[in-house]
Amino acid sequence: MTGAAASVGQPVAARDGRRRRLRRGDLSGMGFLAPFLVFYALFLIVPLIYEIVMSFFHTSLVLPGLGGFAGLGNYREVFGDARFWQAVWHTIWFTIVSTPPLVVLPLFFAIVVNRLSHGQWFFRLAFFLPYILPSAVISLIWVWLYEPGYGLVDGALSALGLGAPAWLSSPDVALYSIVIVTVWWTIGFNFVLYLAGLQDIPRDLYAAAALDGASQWQQTWRVTLPMLGRTTTLVAVLQVIASLKLFDQVYLMTAGGPNYSTRSAIEYIYDTGFTSQRIGYASAAAFVLFVIIAVVSFGWLLIVRQQEKGV
Repeated sequence: MTGAAASVGQPVAARDGRRRRLRRGDLSGMGFLAPFLVFYALFLIVPLIYEIVMSFFHTSLVLPGLGGFAGLGNYREVFGDARFWQAVWHTIWFTIVSTPPLVVLPLFFAIVVNRLSHGQWFFRLAFFLPYILPSAVISLIWVWLYEPGYGLVDGALSALGLGAPAWLSSPDVALYSIVIVTVWWTIGFNFVLYLAGLQDIPRDLYAAAALDGASQWQQTWRVTLPMLGRTTTLVAVLQVIASLKLFDQVYLMTAGGPNYSTRSAIEYIYDTGFTSQRIGYASAAAFVLFVIIAVVSFGWLLIVRQQEKGV
C-alpha cells in the first residue's frame, strides 16, 4: 500500500510542480510586459478616453477645464461641416491613388532584386534609405525639386522639351505631386516586407515547377504570388491605414493649399484644435475620423482576404 500510494503521489507532485513553473512563467511574462502596458495606457488609452470625453464639451485652449457641456452638439456640427468632409474626401482620394503603386511597385522590385545573386544589400539600402529620413527632410528636398524655374524636376522636363505643371501651386496637380513624394519616400518599407516574404518561399517549389516546364513568368504567377498572399494582405492593410493618416508631407509642403485642395482630415482637425482653439469640436472630428479609418481598414482587410482565398 505504501509503494502504491507513493507511485500515485509522484504524478500529483509532478503536476503541481509544472503548475508552479507555469505560474512563475506567467508572472515573469507579465513582468516583461508591464512597462509596455504602462506606457501604452498612459500615451494611448488614457488620451483616447480623455479625447472622447472632451468631444462632449465646449473645450477650448483659452478656457480652463472642460468648458460647458455640449452633448452631441459637436458631433452634429461635424456631420454638417462641409469643410471637414472635403478634407476627408482628400484623404480618401489620396489613399485610393497612392495605395496601388505602393503595393504593386515594391512587389515588382522585390521579385527582380530577389533573383540577383550578388548585390542585394545595395538595393535594400537604396530602397529603404529614404524611408528612415524625417518627413521634414523629405518635404524640403521635394519642395526644392518641384520649385518652378530652377527645380531639378522642371529642369529635367525642360531638357526633354516638355512643359512642367505647377506642381504645388495648382489645385488640380498638388495632391498628385504629394502622392509622388509619398511613393518615393515609403516604397522601401513595403519592398523590405516583400523581400523577406520572398526569401521564406521554399526553393523546392521553384525547382519542381521548373521540372514541370514552367517558365519564369509561370513560376511567378503560380508560385510566387500565391505564396506572398499573406504578405500582400499585410502590406495592403498597413498602407491603407498609413495613407488615411496623411498629415506630415501635406502640412510641410502645401499647408493644405492651394485653396485647401490638399488639406487632409488630420490637418483640418489640427487647424480647428490649435488655430481656432476649439479642442472639443476637434476631438469630436477626430473620433469620427477614427471610426472612418477603422471601418475602411476592416472592410479593406476583408476584401483583400477574400481575393487572397480566390487566388
